[in-house]
Amino acid sequence: MTEVAASDQLLVVIDPIARRHDGEAVRIAKDVLSAGAATKVCLPDGPEEFARALARRGGRRPVVVGDDRALLRAVSHLHRRRELAMCGLSLVPVGGAVSLAQALGVPTGAVAAARAVLDGAERRLDLLVDDSDGVVLGALRIPSMASSSEASRASRASRASASVREGAGDGAGVGAHAWLRTCQSLVRTLAAARPARVASSGPGPGPTRLRVEVDGVTVVDLDQPVAGLSVTPGALGGAEVVVRPVSVGAEASPLVVVGRRVTVSGADFRYRADSVVAGPVRTRTWMVQEGGWGLTLPG
Repeated sequence: MTEVAASDQLLVVIDPIARRHDGEAVRIAKDVLSAGAATKVCLPDGPEEFARALARRGGRRPVVVGDDRALLRAVSHLHRRRELAMCGLSLVPVGGAVSLAQALGVPTGAVAAARAVLDGAERRLDLLVDDSDGVVLGALRIPSMASSSEASRASRASRASASVREGAGDGAGVGAHAWLRTCQSLVRTLAAARPARVASSGPGPGPTRLRVEVDGVTVVDLDQPVAGLSVTPGALGGAEVVVRPVSVGAEASPLVVVGRRVTVSGADFRYRADSVVAGPVRTRTWMVQEGGWGLTLPG
């Protein structure tokens, strides 16, 4: 029997969320990959085991079976270990959030994505790296303070709802249902009380005031409120920065600049890096790493 070189083997890391979300798609992807290459399958139970599996990959090519967050976790781990330049990734998107995978050009069907892993080619892609060692693959967005406040409230409500559901799963029978009704009633009471406090505190949060610098040049300063900002890597060897100023009267045209270093500063602001919300921070700088990571895409 001919021995298969480690470089021709696949390390298939299946994210636990993917297994819960669509076990059939995971099974199909695993079968297609195993039929086309020598594979080692890992089933981590959480982020720490996920990271250990990647760290112990040896010469195998890692294949992530999971959603956008699983891909981001893998890229972030390899970036922190300074191994992105020497380790290309493959992805089989499985899960509810796969918009980043689609935008990057990865097929979203389990069979098509698995075949692309086997028959595709690695493509080097740009990414953003910030001064806290975070990475952005698809897009960075800073919404207005009003939008950030709404997103924060929605996130807290979602976490509260998830906590109630998880707690309900720990009980059984009538007692669990009674406990669930009590928690739901408390959440509704708190939610109903919150708008009254907001209304009594005066006007809600308005546009964001930020200083945006691209390659050392100020694009917009604190005296010009903005309705939002986006930064996307991969534009002409740099990042495309789009600033949407707040206008008085006619709608203001967005300011579009391309550069390699973007610094945003001002009052505390939150930002969304791909699917992850971070902050608040007073200042943050992002740098473009051209061809900073590799992803297997259809030929």
